[in-house]
Amino acid sequence: MSDIQEHPASIAVTLPDGSVKTVPSGSTGLDIALSIGRKLAQDALALKIDGKTVDLSAPLHHDTSVAILTFDSPEGKNVFWHSASHIMAQAIEELFPGSKFGAGPAIEQGFYYDIASEHRFRESDLRLIEEKMLEISKRDITITREEMPRDTAIAYFTDVRKDPYKVEILTETLKDVATVSVYHQDKFTDLCTGPHLSSTSKLKAVLLTNISSSYWRGDSSRENMQRIYGIAFPSEKQLKEHVAKIEEARRRDHRKLGAELELFMLTPEVGSGLPVWLPKGAIVRSELESFLKEEQRKRGYLPVYTPHIGNIELYKRSGHYPYYSDSQFPPLTYHDEDGSQEQYLLKPMNCPHHHLIYSNRIRSYRELPIRLTEFGTVYRHEQSGELNGLVRARGFTQDDSHIYCRPDQLVDEICNAIDLTQHVFSTLGFSNVQTRLSLHDPENQAKYGGTPEVWEQAEKDVREAADRMGIEYFIGIGEASFYGPKIDFIVRDALDRKWQLGTVQVDYVMPERFDLTYIGSDGQKHRPVVIHRAPFGSMERFIGVLIEHTAGNFPLWLAPVQAIVLPITEEVHDYAAEVQQALLGAGIRTEIDTRSEKVGRKIRDAELAKIPCMVVIGQKEKENGEVSLRRHRIGDAGRVGLEALIEQLKTEITGRT
Repeated sequence: MSDIQEHPASIAVTLPDGSVKTVPSGSTGLDIALSIGRKLAQDALALKIDGKTVDLSAPLHHDTSVAILTFDSPEGKNVFWHSASHIMAQAIEELFPGSKFGAGPAIEQGFYYDIASEHRFRESDLRLIEEKMLEISKRDITITREEMPRDTAIAYFTDVRKDPYKVEILTETLKDVATVSVYHQDKFTDLCTGPHLSSTSKLKAVLLTNISSSYWRGDSSRENMQRIYGIAFPSEKQLKEHVAKIEEARRRDHRKLGAELELFMLTPEVGSGLPVWLPKGAIVRSELESFLKEEQRKRGYLPVYTPHIGNIELYKRSGHYPYYSDSQFPPLTYHDEDGSQEQYLLKPMNCPHHHLIYSNRIRSYRELPIRLTEFGTVYRHEQSGELNGLVRARGFTQDDSHIYCRPDQLVDEICNAIDLTQHVFSTLGFSNVQTRLSLHDPENQAKYGGTPEVWEQAEKDVREAADRMGIEYFIGIGEASFYGPKIDFIVRDALDRKWQLGTVQVDYVMPERFDLTYIGSDGQKHRPVVIHRAPFGSMERFIGVLIEHTAGNFPLWLAPVQAIVLPITEEVHDYAAEVQQALLGAGIRTEIDTRSEKVGRKIRDAELAKIPCMVVIGQKEKENGEVSLRRHRIGDAGRVGLEALIEQLKTEITGRT
């Protein structure tokens, strides 16, 4: 009897629109794309078979669901940028012989490759590498996949490629794998699971953006490598559009606008990653806090305050110290007169303190849920190279809440937390929000607290709440925190960039560690469940993202200066001052510009300061007890009586429109 598996003569492939095509067995993704249309075949980059992305050249032998991936899809971009990293590596190898290669993945916007080279790369080298990449593209080199026994691959990368980094991956990371895959393009070969483009010619435009340092396998005790970042496209037009977006991102950079609008400052005299809020920035932050506090009061949250440091034993008990010790400031050790000593830690998380507040006295089932809330400042010793203004800081304030509830209340409370988070995002103008259910990796259970049974229940509850709220979500295996699964909210800003902001987390582990209990209706002790919830996430990060999303053009209710009075001549200064006082008296944050400048200059400066309302005062306005209103980025809004103006602005501010 033959060992060769029989394949049918033809197979049925189901396309994304539900239609079914019958094609010969052994057809590839390219064959299917050609059968649909030549344009699709030109744009095709890879194939998705039953949810798994594979090379376009992969033959099909069974009935299956397929999708032709182009650059328009996230998976298509991922394949394109991963292949671009290989093309960049080939270019570097040709230009700088002897270079060795670590990891070269696709990332959210482009790709990078970690390189070990005696050559110290500079900005001018990036342009040379770009030129070489385009030359390799013009060679139209076929990219081929080869399956190889692991032992053969070790010998190949030891004797032929002489790449110690790939040998280490093969001997350590892949030690239990029998067969691996490599990809060849001309004389360049890389160990990779793929998939990849069918040819280098698909790459038509490339921009290498920057160089940074990295450590092999992210381990600071290992070799220091050079990381080159880049992005590539199938057309020059797409690259130009991307460059325009980068320029717009630079104009919106929250660090630049933060300085120009006098919102916050960062100075080494205070310390790296420790932002200082200036008066105008403090107003924005205070307004956001007031907004959330008001919503939380309506929903039964109870405010608390906790200190900035705590006994290290508290964080050992919670697990934060052993789990996150690498990202925490060193413990502070104090010696008492009797020779004893105590160790304290800058607070890395608020939750252990809240658990102690809950357990301060016996709780009854009738009291639950108890919702504790705090704008609590925490500290993390982020690597200096990862610091980024407000969005990645070492000291930041979380809008932290912990809900202690009975198991039968849990799903309702998760739903309420989701509803509040959605309300926050919609009010602040974030309409494009993705939701990720961050679950644990059952293959790596030792990474997490609690038993598999506890995790199964927690993840079931999270899914049930997400389904009840009707939110679309995707699953992130291994993205959970060490104590429970999360619902993470990822917003897209005005430039279509992703930012993870709010989060809702379910926790069955901390109630065990802190022995949290309540007395049930049966008179016995029971464990509550904890929900960790933060709609903003970090105030600093949220405001940094908000600045870039709005380009500093805050809505009226949030603007540090809501109105500015602009008298045209000195003769109307007295009336202008009366208008300012009337606006201030109505609770509207108002300044006055009495400089001896022309009104056009005053208007231009107010526009640059992004002040929402300009109240222009001339002789006619003074005589009629009126004002002329201009709106930022809109222009003349006409004359209006002072009382009517105040009513109009107060309505807009109160409604947070």
